[in-house]
Amino acid sequence: MNNQTHPTDEHSPPPDEKQPLSTGAAGDDDTTQIRTSSAPSGSSHIRSFVHRRAHITPGQKEALDRLLPQWSIPYQTSVLDLAQTFGRQAPTVLEIGFGMGETTHAIAARRPEDNFLGVEVFNAGVGALLKRIDGSDVRNIRIIQHDAVEVVRDMIAPGTLAGVHIYFPDPWPKKRHHKRRLVQPPFIALLASRLAPGGYIHCATDWENYAEQMLDVLSAEPLLANTANGYAPRPDFRPQTKFETRGLRLGHGVWDLIFQRTSQAAPAA
Repeated sequence: MNNQTHPTDEHSPPPDEKQPLSTGAAGDDDTTQIRTSSAPSGSSHIRSFVHRRAHITPGQKEALDRLLPQWSIPYQTSVLDLAQTFGRQAPTVLEIGFGMGETTHAIAARRPEDNFLGVEVFNAGVGALLKRIDGSDVRNIRIIQHDAVEVVRDMIAPGTLAGVHIYFPDPWPKKRHHKRRLVQPPFIALLASRLAPGGYIHCATDWENYAEQMLDVLSAEPLLANTANGYAPRPDFRPQTKFETRGLRLGHGVWDLIFQRTSQAAPAA
């Protein structure tokens, strides 16, 4: 299979925000709200994204200015109190890289009994999700606009998450860029340690090579067990976007993987 374009572009930030280029300086139009920081000394990691100037609509900009303080959580180096953050005790699902927020918003609306903590660095996507929240009665979403690895490492306590969603992450298709892919053994081990027993990691991709890597990495993590024999059917709660539908119609594949946290204890930190 050779996917030259993603059937899932509606989930991803605008294409020019995701490029395998060196990190650029923050611009006034699209990066004013991005909170970036270097990883602490001795714990640096390869980032799976780059900052670039990109188009942000007036509506998204207005939503950022008006709504970000209400629905976002600033990055911090201490563990987040999830009950205080959401104003209730409920299972919490972390979504990494929610793109333009369509899927996140739809799932949160379908699962009002759960909390959803979305992590995204791109202003256009954050602004788009804020607009969706503002135009609906969905109130079980909070946003952190920061590097996902640092958020999971510093802000999420071990054994606390009910689930993790990683939908259509940047595939970094060139072989020399595969090291930038998000789904790598150290990060999956970190995520698995943050899951409560019985919690799940759900990944989806439309790049076959990345799907194979995801399956290998997830299968090798001792704290996780596959819920399917290989790839899983798309669960009902994950909506199929119009771009995904178009891609499937054109013969492009989409692969879902759902792994569950086992009951064994995580290794000592």
